[in-house]
Amino acid sequence: MPQFKYAAKKTDGKTANGTVTATNMAEATANLKKQGLTVMNINQIKVSGQKSIFASLLKPTPAKRASMEELVIFTRQLATMISAGIPLMESLEVLQEQTDNPGFKLVLAEVVEKVRGGSDFSAALADHPKVFYKIYVSMIKAGEAGGQLDSILARLAEYMEASQKLKREIKSAMTYPIISLSMIVLVVVGLLVFIIPKFKQIFESMGISMPLPTQILMAMSTIMREYFLVVFLVIAAFIIGVVLALKTKKGQYVFDWLTLKIPVMGELFKKVAISRFARTFSTLIKSGVPILGALEIVAATSGNILLENAINTAKDSVQKGESLSEPLSRSPIFPPMVTRMIGIGEKSGALEALLEKISEFYDQQVEALVDSLTAMIEPLMIGIMGAVVGGVVIAVLLPIFEIQKQVMNKKK
Repeated sequence: MPQFKYAAKKTDGKTANGTVTATNMAEATANLKKQGLTVMNINQIKVSGQKSIFASLLKPTPAKRASMEELVIFTRQLATMISAGIPLMESLEVLQEQTDNPGFKLVLAEVVEKVRGGSDFSAALADHPKVFYKIYVSMIKAGEAGGQLDSILARLAEYMEASQKLKREIKSAMTYPIISLSMIVLVVVGLLVFIIPKFKQIFESMGISMPLPTQILMAMSTIMREYFLVVFLVIAAFIIGVVLALKTKKGQYVFDWLTLKIPVMGELFKKVAISRFARTFSTLIKSGVPILGALEIVAATSGNILLENAINTAKDSVQKGESLSEPLSRSPIFPPMVTRMIGIGEKSGALEALLEKISEFYDQQVEALVDSLTAMIEPLMIGIMGAVVGGVVIAVLLPIFEIQKQVMNKKK
C-alpha cells in the first residue's frame, strides 16, 4: 500500500511531520483530518528499485553547484510564479523538476524538503552558501519579513543580470590582450627552440663574429633548448609562489593595490568596484536590509581588500551614529562625486535612489572605457608582436649583413 509524507499543523499550532499509509492521497488526507491535523502539504513517497553498490559507484553524486545563468533563470521564474499566486512550495517543486543541472536539482530538492518541514525559505537557502551567496539569502530574508518575496526576487534577478552584464564587459576587455600575449609568447618560444638553432649552426660553421643582439638571442635559444626543464620549474615555482601569496591577507592587499595602480586597466577596475558597491548597497537597502547589515555584506562581497577596509571603516562610523560619507571621502578609492552624492542621499533620505544613479553612471563609464580599450589594445598588441618578431629577425639578419659586407670587400 502506498505511503504518504505529510506536513501538518496541530491544534496547538505546532508543526507535525510524518508518514501515513493509505490507498490514495484523498484517503490519507481524510485520515489525518480525523486525527485533528490540518494538512499543509502531502506527497506520495516514491519507491525506487534498490541500486547495487556497483551502480552507485559508477554514478557518483553530482556536485551541488549552479551557474549564475541558472540562478538568474530560477530567481526570475520563481518571482513570476509567486506573483501569479502560486504557493512557494508548489513553485519550488515545479522548478526543481524542470532543472536540467543534476547538482542544482539536488540542491533544490534539499531546499524543498526543508521548507516542507516548516523551515523558512531563507534558512533553507543558507544551508547552500556555494549556490545561494550571502546577499541572496539576506534579501530573501528581508522579503519574507516584509511580505514582499515576489518583488524582492524580481529585484534580485535584475541585480544579478546587471552584475553579469558588467562581468561580460570586463571579460571582453581582457580576452583580446590575453590571447594576443599568449600568441606572442608561443611565436617567440617557437623561434627560439626550432628556428634560431639552425642559424646558430650556420654562423658558427662560418666563423662569423656575431653582434651583441645576436649573441643575446642565441643565448636565449640555448637556455630554452638545454635548460627547458629548469625554466619550466622556475616559472611553475613563481606561479605557485604567487598563488600562495594571494592566499595571505598581506599578499591579497598588495595584489589589490597593484590592480588599482595598473595604467589604464587600474581605472577600469576602480570604476567596476565602485559600480558594484553602489548597486549592491542600493539593492540591499531597497530590499529592507538594515544599513549596518547591508554594509557588512557589501564589504564582504566587494572583491577588493582596499574597498573592503574603507567600507568597514564607514560601517564603524555609522555604528557610532556618525555619517557614512565622511569616512568614505577619506578613502582614495571613492571619488569626491560619489561621496558627495552619498552625503546628499543621507541628508535627503533618498540614499538608495542616489546609489542607483551612481551605479548607472559608472556602468556607462565602464562600457565607454571598455570600448576605448578594445579599440586601443588591438593596434597596441599588433605593435608589440611586430616589435618582438622584428627584433628577432633583425638579430638574425645582422650576421648575414656582416657576411655580405665581407664578400663585397673580397671582390674589391
